[in-house]
Amino acid sequence: MGRFDIVTIGGAVKDFTFYTDAGKFFSTPENLTAQRMLAFEYGAKINIKEAHTNFGGGAANAAVCLSRLGFKVATLSRLGKDEIANEILKNFKSEKVNTSFIQIDKKLASGYSFILATDKKEREHISFSFRGAIDNLHFNVKNLSRLSCDWIYLTSLSGKGWLKTLKTIFDFASQKGIKIAWNPGNHQLQSGKKILSPYLKQTDILILNKDEAIELVLSGVKLGKKNPKHFNKPIYLLNILGEWAPKISLVTGGKQGAWAYDGANIYRTSIANKKVLDTTGVGDSFSSTFLAGLIANKNNINKALRWGVVNSGSVVSKVGAQNGLLSRKSLNDKI
Repeated sequence: MGRFDIVTIGGAVKDFTFYTDAGKFFSTPENLTAQRMLAFEYGAKINIKEAHTNFGGGAANAAVCLSRLGFKVATLSRLGKDEIANEILKNFKSEKVNTSFIQIDKKLASGYSFILATDKKEREHISFSFRGAIDNLHFNVKNLSRLSCDWIYLTSLSGKGWLKTLKTIFDFASQKGIKIAWNPGNHQLQSGKKILSPYLKQTDILILNKDEAIELVLSGVKLGKKNPKHFNKPIYLLNILGEWAPKISLVTGGKQGAWAYDGANIYRTSIANKKVLDTTGVGDSFSSTFLAGLIANKNNINKALRWGVVNSGSVVSKVGAQNGLLSRKSLNDKI
């Protein structure tokens, strides 16, 4: 089996994406973690203009991204014993992603997501996720003793045992000298800074979008009677996150671009592609490509950000989280 450059851990699902312009947007700036809402008429039957099926999941998207960029990659996820699992495994094989660490659940079905995309100008989306077998994902050190890699790219963990699994992964990485790039999921963010603190200190790259960064920061700072406006500023968020000890903090902000902080300097990049067809998987592509760029360019953060911008710009030009991912050659041609 040999040694891998990167092992991704988390979800691998089937995505069902559909588009409609029937929704209405409205702003709720007073709610820092949900500043924009989407509403539909209660009880209405909504016509769908387009529908697509694709592959998704944070760990799967990152694995395919990194494999196309020339890295030796394996993924650790959990699937059901069903047709969706067969399709996902077939996709991994075609993308040269090692599946030796994939777990099969005999009771729970494979996960899938219904992705609602709306508004022609923005093509933003809302994802309704059924985690299924992923809720039973576990990290058994004894069974995975043969796992050897330079990096773990860790995404969302769920289910009742997620905290135990998180601890086991970080302990394993510490013992083996493995670096961790971590994009915490909903369960992790909702648990707050106090629970996550020991793991943040062991994290080499912390990856969050702006809403996630706000949620995590709010869990660890004291507020007055009102939520201060500076929580909307990525630079402010990065300074707080940096105090919590990840070596590099990365915050993505959609059309605003992305920011990184290494404890000494703040770096920023703007977006590369203003023509957006679908934003599904854009965060996964940016952050995993950032990791790839950091490895390939000997920790040069500016170059890593540029890599992330170019690849994610390609992803949003296609429908689906993986269809627009570039090869190393194509990426180099565009940089």
